[in-house]
Amino acid sequence: MTTIPAEASAPPVPSPESRPDPEQPRKRSFPWAPLALMTPAVIMLVVFIGWPLVQLAIMSFQKFGRAQIFGAPPEFIGIQNYTDVLTDPEFWAVLGRSIALCIVSVVATMLLGVAIAVMMTKLGKVMRTAVSVSLLLAWAMPALTATIVWGWIFDTQYGLVNWLLTQVTGQNWIGHSWLINPVSFFSVAAIIITWGAIPFVAFSTYAALTQVPDEVLEAAALDGAGGFARFRLIVFPYLRSILLVLLVLQVIWDLRVFAQIYGLQSIGGVRAETNTIGVYIYSVSMASGDLGAGGAISVILVAIMLVISGYWIRTMLKEES
Repeated sequence: MTTIPAEASAPPVPSPESRPDPEQPRKRSFPWAPLALMTPAVIMLVVFIGWPLVQLAIMSFQKFGRAQIFGAPPEFIGIQNYTDVLTDPEFWAVLGRSIALCIVSVVATMLLGVAIAVMMTKLGKVMRTAVSVSLLLAWAMPALTATIVWGWIFDTQYGLVNWLLTQVTGQNWIGHSWLINPVSFFSVAAIIITWGAIPFVAFSTYAALTQVPDEVLEAAALDGAGGFARFRLIVFPYLRSILLVLLVLQVIWDLRVFAQIYGLQSIGGVRAETNTIGVYIYSVSMASGDLGAGGAISVILVAIMLVISGYWIRTMLKEES
């Protein structure tokens, strides 16, 4: 039998010139795969959101009315539309009403949604399924359809609310209109908006609650922590990030609400005293035919949304760092 010399079986030792320098940074390859996966979504965003926003911004600097709709060339007027909008007291009144309605709806939605999610963790399988189906039915109903249904509930002559109040208080509520007075109008609107938004918050929060370790909660209970203390000190830190996302999304959605307000106005509300920013843009653009001013209001609303989104992104990045 022939033996292989030790020198022949030993691996070759690389020369110092061929050894990699540990102090020299490695060149990172370009992430082509993530870019390829993101390309379809980016194209969709550019086509369906980016380009309309560019067109809207251009229109906001033009005199664009009914004549331009039928082919007349638009006239560039600079920031005149923005000046007219920002110096109009009606715009600030509408914006104030929109912000007030948004605050009430968002607070009610977040509190009730989180409460329902916590309740679902305590229910049995059958009752949890029943609550989930009820939430899904409310969530699946279109906003305009829900507004019509709630309009029947608050109907002047045949509404369930007026009938119940008549039975409970002993006074005659039949014939009382809830939509003529702006305060009661926005109360009904807040109920409809909150009712339609609760399922999303409840399902998202419930999904986050299922990720909280049971061992930590049991240990806290053994140490004597009550239910509220466990939620505040243990559960809430797990939910902070998802609640922040839900809060920002609800603010954006409720600030630009349209179908519920327009539907209630069509049923019997006073339009001039109950306009919100979404309906106001529609009335200025379509009813008045001033698309340039409507574009300016829309750009201002987009700027407000960007500020809110920027605050959320900054907060998220700060938490991750």
